[in-house]
Amino acid sequence: MAVVSWKEICLLVGLVAVCYWNSLSCGFVFDDVSAILDNKDLRPSTPLRNLFLNDFWGTPMSEERSHKSYRPLTVLTFRLNFLLSELSAASYHLLNVVLHAAVCVLFLRFCRLFLDRSSSLVAALLFAVHPIHTEAVTGVVGRAELLSSIFLLAAFLAYTKSKALDHSIVWTPIALTVILVAVATLCKEQGITVIGVCCVYEVFVAQGFTLPVLVDTMLQVLRGKDGVPYVILQTLLKLIVLIISTLLLVIVRVQVIQSQLPVFTRFDNPAAVSPTPTRQLTFNYLLPVNAWLLLNPSELCCDWTMGTIPLIESVLDPRNLATLVFYSLLGLLAYHSLRHAHSSAKTVIMALSFIGLPFIPASNLFFPVGFVVAERVLYVPSMGFCVLVAQGFKNLSQRGNLKKVSWLFMGVLLATHAVKTFNRNWDWESEYTLFTSALKVNKNNAKLWNNVGHALENQNNYERALRYFLQATRVQPDDIGAHMNVGRTYKNLNRTKEAEEAYLVAKSLMPQIIPGKKYATRVAPNHLNVYINLANLIRANDSRLEEADQLYRQAISMRPDFKQAYISRGELLLKMNKPTEAKDAYLRALELDRTNADLWYNLAIVNIEMKEPSEALRNFDRALDLNPRHKLALFNSALLMQESGEAKFRPEANRRFLTYVEEEPNDANGYFNLGMLAMDANENVAAEHWMRRAIELQPGFRSALFNLALLYSQSQRELDALPVLDDLLAHHPEHVKGLILKGDILMNHRKDTRGAKACFQRILRMDPTNVQAKHNLCVVYFEERDLPRAERCLEETLAMAPHEEYVRRHLAIVRSKIAAMSAAGKPLVPAEGADIQKKRLQEEEEEEEEEEGDEGQGVSPRAREGAGNDKNLRKSSPAESSSGGGEGQSKKLEASQHDKRTKTKSTKEIKDIEKKRAAALKRLEEIERILSTD
Repeated sequence: MAVVSWKEICLLVGLVAVCYWNSLSCGFVFDDVSAILDNKDLRPSTPLRNLFLNDFWGTPMSEERSHKSYRPLTVLTFRLNFLLSELSAASYHLLNVVLHAAVCVLFLRFCRLFLDRSSSLVAALLFAVHPIHTEAVTGVVGRAELLSSIFLLAAFLAYTKSKALDHSIVWTPIALTVILVAVATLCKEQGITVIGVCCVYEVFVAQGFTLPVLVDTMLQVLRGKDGVPYVILQTLLKLIVLIISTLLLVIVRVQVIQSQLPVFTRFDNPAAVSPTPTRQLTFNYLLPVNAWLLLNPSELCCDWTMGTIPLIESVLDPRNLATLVFYSLLGLLAYHSLRHAHSSAKTVIMALSFIGLPFIPASNLFFPVGFVVAERVLYVPSMGFCVLVAQGFKNLSQRGNLKKVSWLFMGVLLATHAVKTFNRNWDWESEYTLFTSALKVNKNNAKLWNNVGHALENQNNYERALRYFLQATRVQPDDIGAHMNVGRTYKNLNRTKEAEEAYLVAKSLMPQIIPGKKYATRVAPNHLNVYINLANLIRANDSRLEEADQLYRQAISMRPDFKQAYISRGELLLKMNKPTEAKDAYLRALELDRTNADLWYNLAIVNIEMKEPSEALRNFDRALDLNPRHKLALFNSALLMQESGEAKFRPEANRRFLTYVEEEPNDANGYFNLGMLAMDANENVAAEHWMRRAIELQPGFRSALFNLALLYSQSQRELDALPVLDDLLAHHPEHVKGLILKGDILMNHRKDTRGAKACFQRILRMDPTNVQAKHNLCVVYFEERDLPRAERCLEETLAMAPHEEYVRRHLAIVRSKIAAMSAAGKPLVPAEGADIQKKRLQEEEEEEEEEEGDEGQGVSPRAREGAGNDKNLRKSSPAESSSGGGEGQSKKLEASQHDKRTKTKSTKEIKDIEKKRAAALKRLEEIERILSTD
């Protein structure tokens, strides 16, 4: 056996690089979306053990919707890609290209066992450039084929060393073969078929039997002549070891899928549910179809399901001739290879075994699979095809008059295949390019029309997507999924009536429940979503909530383990103000799947609605135990801790908000709440930083702007607060608390009574009943020494709030002031522009207040959103904060110790009210967000 030289390796690697370098610019398309983008098993937060509990797509093997494709080692390589580059598609494609190059080198080593140097190199070059491989190499999910092929070839090459020079058995290579077969099977199921290839090699190549010799030997053994030859015993022993190891792998595989086959619909594989002889005729016809793709890969298609290949319903169908021709040629090749012992025959039998045995799991002949034709499953069978072509090339090139012609033919073949492969890679650039290229090959596949629609839908091009979805319903009128797509697109276009009609058509195509009889028909889980989608649509109308609930219950009656139905029903029951029933729905869903972080999160939301904060926090923690980076659980559990007001929760709440902003760096709400936590902890520098960050991300962020202004005000940086308040009022001109705070700062720190008056008057124009603004305006009049107007203003305020003692006291002070000034003969209204007189009157007033025994000190008023020193201004409402603002303004009128105590009490009461109200509002907002999710 000639070894593989470095020049040959470099040639193969270079050729692969030339053919596939443009695949690095392709994204995640088709099945890549489910296997990569939507697969949580790739995330570092998911325990590694999940890779061995879930299928290739991240679905638990125990669930019926699982495809039962168990490939944990392939998923592990995806996870390594994610660790290196997260979701950068180029790194995934690059590794696929590298793996394909490795397969080509191993395949060349395999070919050297049966072909001469030039012929084996031709086979490897053809394999490297064959266009049929683009799906396996350029499609990221094709990595399963690549990895399985590497270990499959390695296992076979190891087995070829199990025979010593003295013809004795060498067990180490056999043990290594079994291990490599197991690894290949954990990459993709077809890896186990190499055991059959090894058996063929052992009998017809290693031992050199031909079919006549083998039959004659077996007959002699059965007749008892001369006993069993030693060579036969050796062969049987090795075959028994291989077969037993295969059976063990099969048993383990059956246990993994829990003795259940995946559920496929007739749209995935129409022949699988067809009667005899349609099923047999169609499945046998698929063999020459696959052979033709290897011979002439001119028209490749990413999806051959549904109506791509019409069913063969009669033996008179002319396509049956193709089946007969295929089996005839296959029979002739097999007959030639089994009848003779020369090297050419051995090469052909090994080529046929590599074509046939790895293809058996995908052939539909023994059990149905979820596709009609899939180009990527031809990756390993194409090895045998390439060996056959190379053998034919060898035979031709040995004839002197055909040598140059054969080399010319092979050069043209390699060049055209390489160009076809390079161009085919561009089809995999995006889902739109992939599916539109497939429609050029086949327009009778409704799934392709649907997939182009999905690609346009992802671009928010709903009008064009709708045209493709409608065409899918015309191509396949009974395609439930197509009608569901039409309904969803109508909904996205806000055409709810048409959406409901489309969902009803899809629902009418579902198998109907017979009352009183157990529902036994197996339905594709995704088709049951028609009930969910229809219910989600009609529950937007509050008068149809019961109708929506009936749809959810109908879905549950059809499939009691339909987890999504319980989840959606729980959301609806919450909207119907039935938290107890919603809780029961979520608990039922958790019985089906306790590893679902979203379910624990939803249950926590119900706990909040039922006023069970401790239980809610525990369920949030369970969600985070399962998924430490669950964004909604991080945010809302931190918010719940923050709203509890307990200092012991602040560090953990802060950590969770920090983790949240790592996951959602562009969500201003996360930074805002970090700022609020810092304000609660009196960490003003940090609070300012986080508030500024929130405002940068969301200009005009109402709560962030106001709380930043308040932070400046409380830090004696009132003048810094003014531009922030101007920004707030530019975006929210009716922000009452912002106007009050601005008015206070203008009056007390800028001495701009005119600006302050404008602020309070604007509030009263919007809300004439606002006691706080009215009272503050009265204070402005008092500051301006317009005592009669201040008196009238306070009288009007008292009429608005007759139970507010501070207004009554302030009115008494103003009246006392008026009486004193009248008795002294002083003017009650200052002259315009008399600033000096106003200052003197203010000084006299201060002296008089001291003579009256005022023990307090003048303090700048603060217009707080909320009351007193409450920093959580987002928690308050104007209606509940009127007394607080009045008390703040009273400092200029009356500053007795008694009033300070009154203010303290009022502040505490209002702070409690504000916290409760804010918590309720936050809960309502979160619940509304969940209920609005489609």
